[in-house]
Parts: sequence; structure tokens; C-alpha cells
Amino acid sequence: MRGLFSVTLLLLLALTLSAEAGPGKGKGKHKAGKHAKAASECTPAETEYGKCVPEQGDCGEGQREVTCKGQTNKIQCRIPCNWKKDISDCKYKFGPWGPCDAATNTKSRSGSLKKVLFNADCRDTVSVSKPCSPKVKKTRGEKKSA
Repeated sequence: MRGLFSVTLLLLLALTLSAEAGPGKGKGKHKAGKHAKAASECTPAETEYGKCVPEQGDCGEGQREVTCKGQTNKIQCRIPCNWKKDISDCKYKFGPWGPCDAATNTKSRSGSLKKVLFNADCRDTVSVSKPCSPKVKKTRGEKKSA
């Protein structure tokens, strides 16, 4: 019984040491985090965040500058590819989509400000639009006509 206990203890110790020493999952690409602090440990009030600049194209992984007390660092950020770039640092609560406007072939909805990220300059309300779907959605139980 002592032998089994000793082997178990050794395995546990080996796993613990290898987890600390090895480059575990995700450690190879270390990201500074959503709200990484500048090296000087500034308060949120004295920290200024720049816009997220994608590495390629106009969306995806990128970097933003963080400035505090004259020191500038860069942190990782991400702009969703299916989202409006000018409001990406502002979070809104949106209502349902409105009806399709036949003149412009678009439908729209508005949202009210829910959360501000990275000290961004956000509007209290925004309106977004998208093209109307070319297909008419069928209700449940409706059969296809042949």
C-alpha cells in the first residue's frame, strides 16, 4: 500500500512540476488580456486606450496602444468581422429588427448603450441596418407548393 501511495505522490509531483515548467496550452501566444495595465500600474482614469488596429484587413486579431504617464504599450485586441467597426468598443442592447423598407431594401434596429470598453467615446443610442432577406420566411407547418 505504501508503494502505491509513493508512486501516486511521485506522479502528482511530476505533473505539477511539468505544468509549471512547460509551455502549456496557450502560453506560446501570450496575450496581454482585455484590460492589461501599463507597466506603471496606472489607474483606469489615467489610462488612455487607442483604437484596435487589425493586423490584416479591417477585422480580426490586432493591437491597440495603451498610454499612461507618458509610457505607451501595445496589447492584443480583436475586431469581429461581422460588426460595425466604429462602435466595436461600445456594447449596446438592441431591439428587434424593423420591417423591410422597400425603397432602400434594408431593415434597421436601434440599440441603447450598455457598456463602454477601453474608455471609448460611445453614443447613447445607435442605429444599424442590413439588407433585407430575399427569401420570405415560411411559418411552421406551411407546406411547399409544387
